Amino acid sequence: MSIHPFHSYLNQYSETSLPGWSAQKKMCPAPINGEQIQRHADNDRGYPSSVLVPLFPGSNRDLNVILTLRSQSIRHAGQISFPGGRAEVNETPVETALRETKEEVGIEPDAVHIAGTMSPLYLDRSDNRISPFVGFLESEPELTRNPNEVEEIIIVKIDQLLNDHLLRREIWELQDRKLEVPYWDIHRVPLWGATAMMMSELLELYQKFLNERN
Repeated sequence: MSIHPFHSYLNQYSETSLPGWSAQKKMCPAPINGEQIQRHADNDRGYPSSVLVPLFPGSNRDLNVILTLRSQSIRHAGQISFPGGRAEVNETPVETALRETKEEVGIEPDAVHIAGTMSPLYLDRSDNRISPFVGFLESEPELTRNPNEVEEIIIVKIDQLLNDHLLRREIWELQDRKLEVPYWDIHRVPLWGATAMMMSELLELYQKFLNERN
């Protein structure tokens, strides 16, 4: 089996050349009172955390992404997320992403081909600074759910998210504020928030990849 060509395409990007906030902002909940959404300039703030964006090819060489529905007993319970979590002592960001992925869904680190990192994302509510890494698998992996952390493993075709037919916007009340929340209607639980913001950057890169191949 070979690695999907999107892997080598992502290798050309450094953190400074990524779409970053311009892509993330498209899926960022926004106050309906007209208040501007601000990106924090200090990229080093927050507790270091990492996630893996695990991708594997389908039968037509399209791409699938592995997501988790977090169990009710852990941080951000009941939300859809990428596998990941907070760093341990003396652990590099990519080591955190690979360790957490093995713990949550059973993917061995040596099966993952890291293409690079996407733009970091700071979360005010949890004071986490998330480093997302895109990792490719040569084929669909055997997944083992850790019931202590993961309620359900969700696999979504990337092409589905490129099409706006799954994109929704609703007014939600969060932390005593009314926000317009964009999300993807892929499951009984919406894909929104930080995970959707990171996914938005991945989709922008994937769309560029598709355009350049055609």
